[in-house]
Amino acid sequence: MTTTIHRVRPGLADAPATVDLLVIGLGVTGAGVALDAATRGLTVLAVDAHDIAFGTSRWSSKLVHGGLRYLAHGQVGVAHESAVERGILMETTAPHLSHPMPMLLPLMSSVSFTQAALAYVGFKAGNLLRITARTSVKTLPRPRRISRDEALRFAPFMRTEGLRGGLLSWDGQLEDDARFVTCLARTAAAHGAEVRTRARVVSATGTSAVLRDKLTGAEHHVTARAVINATGVWAGSLVEDVKLKPSRGTHLVLRSSTLPGLSAALTMPVPGTTSRFVFALPQPDGTIYVGLTDEETDGEIPDVPQGSPDEISFLLDVISAALDEPIRPADIIGTYAGLRPLLDADGSTADLSRKHAVLTSPTGVITIVGGKLTTYRQMAEDAVDAAELTTAPCRTRTLGLLGAARRDELARLDAPERLVRRFGTDAGLVLSNAVEVSGLDEAELLDAGPQGVTLAELIFAVTHEGAADVDDLLDRRTRVGLVPSDREAAVPMAERALEICAAARL
Repeated sequence: MTTTIHRVRPGLADAPATVDLLVIGLGVTGAGVALDAATRGLTVLAVDAHDIAFGTSRWSSKLVHGGLRYLAHGQVGVAHESAVERGILMETTAPHLSHPMPMLLPLMSSVSFTQAALAYVGFKAGNLLRITARTSVKTLPRPRRISRDEALRFAPFMRTEGLRGGLLSWDGQLEDDARFVTCLARTAAAHGAEVRTRARVVSATGTSAVLRDKLTGAEHHVTARAVINATGVWAGSLVEDVKLKPSRGTHLVLRSSTLPGLSAALTMPVPGTTSRFVFALPQPDGTIYVGLTDEETDGEIPDVPQGSPDEISFLLDVISAALDEPIRPADIIGTYAGLRPLLDADGSTADLSRKHAVLTSPTGVITIVGGKLTTYRQMAEDAVDAAELTTAPCRTRTLGLLGAARRDELARLDAPERLVRRFGTDAGLVLSNAVEVSGLDEAELLDAGPQGVTLAELIFAVTHEGAADVDDLLDRRTRVGLVPSDREAAVPMAERALEICAAARL
């Protein structure tokens, strides 16, 4: 068997009892903290009660935002930080898992000349953010005004009556948010962090914790020099004095055939606002995400949030205003919603700052909350700095994740296109691992299932990424689960991957 050295593991078997840093939560922030600390030479145990990217990190729009919206709210520091972190992610950290996304704002009759002028000024300001962040124009081109015909080439199904052209800008898009978090966690493991799922925290202080292995029921006591709470919207359940005001963002999932030929993110202003938009975002797996909302939520935090009927109607109405034929409820093949872990403050959740905060509880637990996916790296750096465990500098600003390479190098790889998109230079490893584990030929391992998923990547998810069941495989290592009918069709393939790995005693 091939030696597996970059493994995420379910359960706490053989987990260390003493570490420098215990990280609780394996969303994007927790995985980022584990990587930051491990690359500074600290011993790290990072755990999650469920799985990698189980919470908010898998429910995003899959965009790497440059901060333009925050600039419109006067949050200049947050906007600049977002632009800087977007550039680091797209050019250094994960060029293999991200790409430039054209963003089309159609100039319909409902958009006045004054509104169009203000929008264009905003896009110019966004380009200035890109320049100050030192992100190459080759990565994110300059915004420009485009003609009616060019706008229709990006979105052929748009309503032509009153259409006088469009504004074209650029932002970043992830291949998949959960795939990005999984790669982060695996990279942390490659640098020596112990990354474990199915490990629930029973109790924690600033220097110790009791964990329960959800696979065996056994308790595991850990002593640490510091404990970081990166559980997102659940942070307050671990540390009582952390007060959050969660905001729900809901998305719809469509087949690409519903908006045929869409090659840019269709961007429609929300009526009555100056900085809110609804997007139709084409995905590489043949789907389109339409989102998103911003709804304050109260009460107990659910494991899997659900959008409301009103939110679904709102999204349909706003995006359909640009279309020749409106999207019908029957066109919706799935929905998903996530909760933003915003710090409690006066005002609506739409107006709350996306700035993150590092808080220390009376028991010494360090909590990192707020922020957003794009700025995870800076959040992780700040949290590790707050722990004061080492004088070693942060390394993640210049560190590529496993599989990272320049886009021109990725284009030259002799490997299946889907695997290159999702694993970068590790695409060959994914395939060779599956061949060795299963004994099957490459053609069978690469035979595409729903949304293009392959048996090869599912086997790799078990052997290297800690996937323990069908839910892990279809809802997080891949995103087939966003479409219930596709998920049902993919279950036999997922079960087969688990059976193959069990037979190989992995």
